[in-house]
Amino acid sequence: MSPVLLAAVTATPAAKPTTLHLTPQQLQQLQAQLQAIGGNTHQSPLAQHAPWLTHTLAGLFIVAAVALIALLASQTTKNEGLSGSIGGRVESAYKGRLGFDRQIARVTTVAAIVFVIVATCVSFSGI
Repeated sequence: MSPVLLAAVTATPAAKPTTLHLTPQQLQQLQAQLQAIGGNTHQSPLAQHAPWLTHTLAGLFIVAAVALIALLASQTTKNEGLSGSIGGRVESAYKGRLGFDRQIARVTTVAAIVFVIVATCVSFSGI
């Protein structure tokens, strides 16, 4: 470990602040050492150059997740079991207005698709 990096690492908050005068070559060495021990190497190029986009994607991901949870919790379950399949149900071929359950089911389907698309974008963005 170089003396400059060692001095920077071992400095305590109680110590009096000092100014380091580094040559450009020493500064490059210090930056290379910091990056080697875990500088900004974990960020994707998109996260480095367009943080607003990655933050927007993260916000959309959270909104889509909460919406999907709320929609799934608001649906009613249809536990007809074996009696519904044996006895059969009478369904009309006429499709009038959709009931509330059908509307919620369609909105939930759209929310699930949006959630998967946003999750894929978030994973590709590298955040």
